[in-house]
This record gives sequence, structure tokens and C-alpha cells, in this order.
Amino acid sequence: MLENIVVHEASCSLPTKWATFELHAFTDKSSGKEHLALTLGTFNRETPCLVRIHSECMTGDTLFSLRCDCGPQLEAALEKIANAGQGILLYLRQEGRGIGLVNKIKAYKLQENGADTVQANRMLGLADDLRSYEVCKAMLDYFNVNTVNLLSNNPEKVKALKELGFTVKRHEHSVGKNVFNQDYLKTKENKMGHLIGLKEDMAHS
Repeated sequence: MLENIVVHEASCSLPTKWATFELHAFTDKSSGKEHLALTLGTFNRETPCLVRIHSECMTGDTLFSLRCDCGPQLEAALEKIANAGQGILLYLRQEGRGIGLVNKIKAYKLQENGADTVQANRMLGLADDLRSYEVCKAMLDYFNVNTVNLLSNNPEKVKALKELGFTVKRHEHSVGKNVFNQDYLKTKENKMGHLIGLKEDMAHS
């Protein structure tokens, strides 16, 4: 049963520059991984909830890397939730689309030698994207959420939540474009189907 996937361990308040969120810690019973949820406001199954599913990115979220758009997406999501006065950010420990931090650094080196992100993963013998979103079902159920306004450019996240039984409406979440991550974003759009809008930008440039 999905509700048995995670255990809620603890909660506390977390003041940030955007708002004071409630920070919740969960443990994935199958993997032992610790996931987080930042919440603001109250929730019920009838009212749509603004949600961001954010996979951990040590280099982007913590070390301010410009090679991806993860850090800006994290900050923008928290700001949008704060402005809305209600929402949930799920912070999943799935570094590097699930390949882990060391493999991510190896993939970065391959990218420096000309590979794109998908090619680099395959050169390491890894899948394009190893992430799973089943844990989101148990975490959102804990907060009594059933209808989701999802901050994401990734159709796979929408598909995953719908397959888990949620009503989902996607909201565009394109931020953090810069000269260092243009190829990375093009690969996400062209090879992974992310709805980033680079083609539209080029059409109007």
C-alpha cells in the first residue's frame, strides 16, 4: 500500500525570506531516504493545492551552480507558494535525476567533453531519468491533498501524479535560464519533453 511507503518523523517551523513554512521530515521505508515537505497554510481534499515536486540538486540548490535551473526553480517555487499563502513543496532526495551525486559529477565531466545530459547518463550505463514519484502519493495524502496545481515543466510529473489518483493542473515554471545552461535546457526540451519554451523564445527573437 502506498500509504505505508513513508513515515512522518518530525515537524518544525522554518522561517525563510519568503515566509515561515512548516518543515516536515519523512523517511522512505523501502530505501531509508529522508524526504522533506515545506508547507504553508491549511489543506483539504476539495481545494486545489499549489505544489512543487523538487528533486534534490546539491550543485544547484546549495552550491549555486549555473549549469542547471534547479536553484532558481526552488527559490521561485517557495516565493510563489508564499505569495499564494498556501502550498506544498516536496523536496525529494533524488540527486541527479536519481543517479546520485558522484555519478552526477562524472556526467558533468562527460558533458564538458561534448556529451549532453542524456548522452552522459547513457555513457555511464544509466537511465535517462531514474526518479520515482510514488512517495509523493503518501506525502500528499498525509496533508489531505487530492487536487494539485503543479509547478512544473515536466509532463512526466503530471502523468505520474494522475496515475497515482490526483487531479492535476500544470502551471509553467520556467526560471533560471542563463548562458551556462542553454544546452542543458535544450536537451530537457528536445529529448525529455520538458515544456520550457525555448522554441517559442527563438521564434519571437
